[in-house]
Amino acid sequence: MGRKKRGPERKSHRGWLIGGACVVLAGGLYTGAAAYAGSQIPANTTVHGVNVGSLSPEAARQILAEKLTPATAQEIPVQVNGREESLDPAAAGLSIDLEGTVDELVGFDLNPATLLERFTGELQIEPASNVDEAKLRAELDSLAAKVATETAEGKLAFDGAKPVLTKPVTGVVLNVDDSVGVVSESWFDPAEPLELPAALSEPKTSAKTLETALEETAKPLVAGPIKLTDGKSTASLTPEQLGDAASFKVSGDAVTMSLDTEKLVAAAAKGADGFKSTAKDARIVLSGGAPKVIPSQNGTTIDSKNLDQLVLAASKAKNRTAKVSLTTTVPELTTAEAKKLGVKEAIVNFSTPYPAADTVRTKNLYAGSKRLNGVLVMPGETFSLEKALGPITTANGYFGSGVVVNGFATEAVGGGLSQISTQMYNAGFLAGYDDITHKPHSRWFERYPAGREATLWEGQVDMAWKNNTPYGVMIEAWVGGGKVNTRLWSTDYWKVGSKSSAKYNLTNPGTEYNPAANCKPERGGKKGFSINVTRTRTAPDKTLPAETKSWTYQPWNKVICGKKP
Repeated sequence: MGRKKRGPERKSHRGWLIGGACVVLAGGLYTGAAAYAGSQIPANTTVHGVNVGSLSPEAARQILAEKLTPATAQEIPVQVNGREESLDPAAAGLSIDLEGTVDELVGFDLNPATLLERFTGELQIEPASNVDEAKLRAELDSLAAKVATETAEGKLAFDGAKPVLTKPVTGVVLNVDDSVGVVSESWFDPAEPLELPAALSEPKTSAKTLETALEETAKPLVAGPIKLTDGKSTASLTPEQLGDAASFKVSGDAVTMSLDTEKLVAAAAKGADGFKSTAKDARIVLSGGAPKVIPSQNGTTIDSKNLDQLVLAASKAKNRTAKVSLTTTVPELTTAEAKKLGVKEAIVNFSTPYPAADTVRTKNLYAGSKRLNGVLVMPGETFSLEKALGPITTANGYFGSGVVVNGFATEAVGGGLSQISTQMYNAGFLAGYDDITHKPHSRWFERYPAGREATLWEGQVDMAWKNNTPYGVMIEAWVGGGKVNTRLWSTDYWKVGSKSSAKYNLTNPGTEYNPAANCKPERGGKKGFSINVTRTRTAPDKTLPAETKSWTYQPWNKVICGKKP
């Protein structure tokens, strides 16, 4: 029997031992390399542009604190739909996390890719952030309120001869939830303002559409005068007149300009006699002591049909001229319409005596009556005495005369016109017309019905009534027979009743001192009192509720000029 050979077996074990030792050694070297790489910042590493490569964590934190901390105090520029604003990092709860930033760059890691990157790669990172989301959301809520914009439509209009564009406004609502993420991610020292997300609500008509209308339609219209001619007459419409006649209509994303043909015709009439309307209204005049209708007449004027289109076309033509034609025109008040007004009978006669000795006052009565004589008040129209008589100036034929102001006698231009006011108030009262405004005198004059009279003071106190009937009314006014007289011509409509109470709350006169330079002494002596006046009105088809007006008159006190002793 022979022995087994053991040589090869011993050689095999030795190989395994050597191989294992190599593996252990390699592993140790790899682990050591990993430990070394994790103990310092990888080479070629920058944090927000600050080179910290190959530094220890402590050194890296120190240099980053020195270089980056100042930027944390800077306002954060943000932008919402093109509007630039800013956020305060401290108020928004934002700061950089230097510990966390450096910790991400160091630490033991056996991942081959990580090791390769740490030994050979280039790292460019941004610092980690500490974010207090509650504070950040609160700041963004405030920003949202600040930048919130309601949608507004734009418009075009003319200011004289200048077209003015009001630009449309896009509605803006900041999306706070998404903005929290944008700011948290990129708040630190951004190269450009952070664009924050927002919901936009666009106007129906775009700015581009309005700008096109401005450039292609509005500006050409007023680029210069536009001539209108029919071959015989020529009128030049100024840019101001053209702008006044123009208006714009915005519908969806479309803008159209239109022209008021009546204004164009009126402007043409001012520019050429040949374009003035020759039509004549019917007139109602007093003839032979009664109203008479003077017939209307048809005439000619510039034809308004398609005039707006002709002018628009001319605004874009080189010669800026439009050929127009004349047409037959009917007056505003025809003969038939004048007759339908029913101005045919006297429905009110009212008179009050006047102090003939005051000749200056009498001149004002004549002047005022002359302005009222023949005035026609249409159905539904309000008659204003102040408008009919004014302006009450010496240049307009009035004189300075006695008036009562704040209970004292003095003088003013138009003194005595309160008697005209009383005349017209009573005329309207007795005709049944609606009282729009009136104010009785502060003291009662015996020539007027107590509680049924009215004063007048230009710019402060008017007398006005409304013609509430289906008929026109013509005023006849004159001074004669020692009286101021008023007559209304129309068709009788209201049956009017009037009743006055007895005088009550009688007050005795006293003595007053007036230090004014223009003071006029008065003897006084008449008592003050209150009175009620009730009016009823009945028409064939209706009855109005009775109306009662009350007034209190001051006593006629004795007036002594000068200060009270």
